Amino acid sequence: MEQIVSKKLLEVKDLSFAYDKDEVLKDISFVVEEGDFFAITGPNGGGKSTLLKLILGINKPKKGSIKFFNIKKDDIGYVPQNTNINLDFPITVLSVVMMGNGKKHKNSSFFNIKYSKFEIECARNSLAKVGMEDYLYTKISNLSGGQRQRVMIARAICSHPKLLILDEPTSNIDIYGQKEIYKLLYDLNKEITILVVTHDLTVIAKYANKVLYVNHTGFLHDLKNLHFNIDESGKHFCEVELMQMLGENNA
Repeated sequence: MEQIVSKKLLEVKDLSFAYDKDEVLKDISFVVEEGDFFAITGPNGGGKSTLLKLILGINKPKKGSIKFFNIKKDDIGYVPQNTNINLDFPITVLSVVMMGNGKKHKNSSFFNIKYSKFEIECARNSLAKVGMEDYLYTKISNLSGGQRQRVMIARAICSHPKLLILDEPTSNIDIYGQKEIYKLLYDLNKEITILVVTHDLTVIAKYANKVLYVNHTGFLHDLKNLHFNIDESGKHFCEVELMQMLGENNA
């Protein structure tokens, strides 16, 4: 039987970062492999957003390294936490999606005038993957919060990324919309490696195969062979409970 060899996409090693003398992250190490659904969680102020900025190249590490393998900048899709759009601006779903693939759509019109058949088909395919193909020419202001977030994900995958990074993708969406977004990400994970920052611990237990708990330093857990009994009836599930369950499973 042929042995399946995992492929590294991202390796973070002994990473530390400080704002002036205020150390935010210390000795963070982890690897994201092709096909991972990799979750990053932790308390507010623990350094999750800073870690994401370092991975995206916005900030530079104080020490340590961040290396990508078999992947270029154009192979990374990104959905930021704040995807609020000026709803008074008359922009269509198609135009929003085209923003995610500017290099391939050099002749595109921002106001949705002269898109080629190929460009429209590309956008339609991305929207089909997120269940929004019927909204191509709908104004973004006429969509619900959950629908707008799906469009943002379509924008991020329009250039066919190998790695999709999302920062709190369901922070401003109702409970039903949150579940739908994560089901979507689970389906996309069949083709794209997912790295997501989230406080939704139920999602971590249900979908992620690895979780990095970040509170200035990092604690990496492989969830592949772990089994959680999560009550999805609305009961609160906190970070302490998650870490206790991880500890029990790793004992």
